[in-house]
Amino acid sequence: MQTPPVTSRLYSTPFLMLCLSHALFAGSFNMILPELPNYLRSMGGAHYIGLILALFTFTAGVSRPFSGKLTDTIGRIPVMYFGVFACIACGVLYPLVHTVAGFLFIRLIHGFSTGFKPTASAAYVADIVPWNRRGEAMGIMGISSSVGSSATPPIGSWMVQAFGINIMFYFSSFLALLSMLILINLPETLGGKESFRFSHLKVKKEDLFDPLALPAAIVMICCYFSYGVLLTLAPDLSDRLQAGNRGVYFTLFTLSSISTRFFAGRIADRIGRVPVLKFSIYIMILSMLVFAHSVSPAWFYWASILFGLGVGIYFPTISAWTIDLGDPAKRGRALATMYIALEIGIGGGALFAGFLTGAHIDRIPYMFYISGAMCAFAMIYLYRLDRGSLYGLYRQSRNKSIMDK
Repeated sequence: MQTPPVTSRLYSTPFLMLCLSHALFAGSFNMILPELPNYLRSMGGAHYIGLILALFTFTAGVSRPFSGKLTDTIGRIPVMYFGVFACIACGVLYPLVHTVAGFLFIRLIHGFSTGFKPTASAAYVADIVPWNRRGEAMGIMGISSSVGSSATPPIGSWMVQAFGINIMFYFSSFLALLSMLILINLPETLGGKESFRFSHLKVKKEDLFDPLALPAAIVMICCYFSYGVLLTLAPDLSDRLQAGNRGVYFTLFTLSSISTRFFAGRIADRIGRVPVLKFSIYIMILSMLVFAHSVSPAWFYWASILFGLGVGIYFPTISAWTIDLGDPAKRGRALATMYIALEIGIGGGALFAGFLTGAHIDRIPYMFYISGAMCAFAMIYLYRLDRGSLYGLYRQSRNKSIMDK
């Protein structure tokens, strides 16, 4: 197929179709999250709740170097296909296993979905939008993902109550299938792509990590540690506060995230990535403090809204910053580096939260204090970055990216 040209127009048909596919994809794997802790407990796996996210993010992180290399060699579309197929397959497999080990193994396989699809999707967007509207484009992509993420968790919880958990798993697989069908009509954007060979799976040292994207990776690990903590502890905190439907907090978080993603990307395009990142991290720190002091559903929901506002500003900004930092010819590798950091942050937060709290619900506030401290470390790093040589590296790489356009 013919590669779509890069123009000043942002809302092209390929971009809008990809956003729709991304919304369905995000809805597929997010809708099951609020119900997984209780499902694992029902199989006798209460002590392994931290692994629900940790195994998922481990596989996603390990697969990033492969997805980045394949995105830059065989094309964006095939890599997206593989990521979505993992969601389709796992939605069908969950009802077939009835042991803790089997469940955790499927969580491990499920991680390939976010290891492949978002990397290729972000590279695809960078290919078809103007460089000076990347932040805005990443914000719109984030909105599409957030719409899917916010709409499906309450639906998933309702399905479990009305029809049983297996119906929820099958429906998540169906959403992923719809996401894949939309991709069929998208044109490939990688010029000079190669046919897949097993040699493409041989990852060299330079494929593992993009040093130009190191600043973004450090900030991502520190800030998304809190995301892993929240995803792990929010269902238990919701039950403790008698908040009702476990998916409501996630919907509030995601809807508030949507409200900031659009203008956050535009502002980051105009005034710079680092100032906007600092502001978003301030909000995330505040949300962690509110979570730690939540004594009622109202406090819990307000904390969810605050965290959503912070993440909504943060994620499109750091995504655009990563693209600026990386080599334009190796966008897949730069984005893979950022997403590896994302998985390390989420997985680390989930593991630490599961280890520290376990069956001790009274320890939950301490985890949110620790999460706030991690965000504060990212803030300190950004302030030092402003005054150090690493920020010079950022400016040089960004200027190179613009000149290459």
